[in-house]
Amino acid sequence: MNQPKDLSTRNRILQMMKTSGPLSTKEITGQLGITEMAVRRHLGTMERDGLIESKMVRQTLGRPTAVYGLTELAEGMFPKKYHTLTLDLLGELEQECGEDTVNRLFDRRKEKLNRQYEADMQGLDLPEKVRRLAEIQNENGYMTECEQQGDDHFVLMEHNCPISQIANQYNHACDCELKLFESLLDAKVERTECLAQEGRKCVYVIKR
Repeated sequence: MNQPKDLSTRNRILQMMKTSGPLSTKEITGQLGITEMAVRRHLGTMERDGLIESKMVRQTLGRPTAVYGLTELAEGMFPKKYHTLTLDLLGELEQECGEDTVNRLFDRRKEKLNRQYEADMQGLDLPEKVRRLAEIQNENGYMTECEQQGDDHFVLMEHNCPISQIANQYNHACDCELKLFESLLDAKVERTECLAQEGRKCVYVIKR
């Protein structure tokens, strides 16, 4: 397998596992042309960092052999353009059925998320709800920070938007997120900055 010379050994191992599947130390050593000790050192570091995981595979003869494969974290390091397919499909739907149909899809997604998370908010006061919302958004990849600026005044900041490419084209997605926050928090929510509108982050001011 030919590898670009500027790739680090670690990245070469990741690419090998991506293209060939789980590999043993012996197989990696043979492909890289370095010592087995060096390979084991790299594998140990990568396993510690959560990029690879090992499992034992039975052989026809002899003892079971350890093989190493990519974790979900490592899979996420490879380029994926899911948003391109989504935008293509939404564009086809809009052309076929109109913008209102696309907007209804975003509305239904908002209602689904509201049903999914409303139980998390039961019995909580506003500060606890805001903190729980920040946790939910962090779990979904939004890189969220929360600041309390008074008893009933909070600022929620999202430094990343996993659907930013879609929201850039379909602003109704952002409107639905705002309404979702209002519903879950049972509070007044104002967006003062938006990644989809050339902001550096999404900023929500929350008041009782």
